[in-house]
Parts: sequence; C-alpha cells; structure tokens
Amino acid sequence: MVGESVKEHVRRLRLERAAHRLRFTDQPVTRVAFDAGYEAHETFTRAFRSMFGTPPSKYRTRPIEPRSGPAPSDVHYSADGKVTEFRMGGGGASAPPVRVESFRPIRVAFMRHVGPYDQVGPTWDRFMGWAGARGMLAASPTVLSLVHDDPDVTPPERIRYDACISVPDDFEGEGDVGVQSIAGGNYAVATHRGAHGRVNETYLGVFGRWLPRSGWEPRPAPAFEVYRISPRDTAPEELSTDIHIPLETARQPGRSKPSKNREIDHGEDG
Repeated sequence: MVGESVKEHVRRLRLERAAHRLRFTDQPVTRVAFDAGYEAHETFTRAFRSMFGTPPSKYRTRPIEPRSGPAPSDVHYSADGKVTEFRMGGGGASAPPVRVESFRPIRVAFMRHVGPYDQVGPTWDRFMGWAGARGMLAASPTVLSLVHDDPDVTPPERIRYDACISVPDDFEGEGDVGVQSIAGGNYAVATHRGAHGRVNETYLGVFGRWLPRSGWEPRPAPAFEVYRISPRDTAPEELSTDIHIPLETARQPGRSKPSKNREIDHGEDG
C-alpha cells in the first residue's frame, strides 16, 4: 500500500531517525546504531553509507536535512512523530487486472521445499522426475505450488513452499511425496507475465493496490500459483503464472461478483 515492504519501510525510517540523531544530538554512534536495530557498528555504517552516501561520522558535519531522498509514500521520519504527507501506493506496484473466482477444492500430490523461494529448483527437479517415472505427466495435470510464507516476515530458512500437481481423489502419496487438498472458495486471481523470480511484483500490486479498494478481506490460507507454461522451453519474459489469493466474505456491498464454482483443469485423470 505504501510502495515498499514492511521490512523496507521500517528499515528506512530507522535509518532516517539515526540520521536525525547524528545531526542534532551528541549520542555516540554505537548507541544510535543499536537503537536503529543494528548489533554491529560495521553493519550500521554500511547500511547508512548505502542510504546517505557518507559514513555516520562524517554525516554529523554535513549541514543538510537528514532525509534519504524521496519515499514512495512521502512518509519520512519526523522527530515530533507527525506525518505531513501520505501518497497511497505512490511509486509502488500498479494494480494488475484481477478477477474474483470461486473454486472447488483441489487435490494435489506435493513435495515440500523449506528455504528461500529462489532455491526451489532442485525440489521441482526431484518432484517432476518422480511424477514422470510413474507416467503421471502424460495426463497433463495442473502444475502449481502452495506458497505458505511471506519472505519479508519469515526467516529464509523457515519459508515453506509445496511443489504440486493435481491428482485424482484415489491417489495416495509415498516417501517424500504427500497428498493434500487446497481449500475451495473465493480467490482473487491475477496473471503474472514474466520471470517467476519477479512474481512478487504482482503480489504487491494485488495486496497493495487492488485489495484495499476491493471490499474483500484476505483469508488466512496459503496462496497458490498455477504455472501455465513450462520454463524448460520458454524464455523467462514469456512465462505466464496465475496467482490465487484466498478471500474472505467481503466487507461491503458493491464488490466484484465471483464467477460460479469452477474446477481448474486437472488433466485427463483429474
């Protein structure tokens, strides 16, 4: 909503507060660094230099206003705690086209990855190798993933991601491959076009721009992504991914009317 993640927003404001204290107080640099959330002086110095173009010790002698430059929302640190301006989403991700659809539950076989999202490749290789050896890919199942955690909140080593394919109701898992059902209900659906590594831009557009104005509430359940094109034989910029964000009952009338219950194409055996 403000054009930057919570983590980036807090980090920037803490560094702006640190700049203000360096310029207008006699507090030691180490204390300013600790109050800004940095346990090591060296780490604070690198972060400060990156934002303000000079180390903390030299910043004290610079006769300039302690600002880091324009912020997407125009919200900056103020010693009196007042926000003089606020621009919703200014400079942030734009709102992509979003449709609200209602889905029936989807039964999937899955293999879990724990760790950063940009390291899911080996899990997909193992999972698709397992499915291919059993002839499961011949039926052209839906290829999708469940994304459980927000990387701006969850530590990288604890992020959970499930690589999935749709399966019939009588399918049973084995070994590292489990079975689960993705809950049915209303979902906000937006299509991300481009590299998988930039799908967060579409999420930001939906959560930060579309959702606050939509009248819908996000439901406390994992989002899922449906991969329409295989990355093995397609350029990253030509990939197409449908992201599905679960929704609660709307807050107010006049919301987008969801389409009738529908099933995602599960392939011949789904």
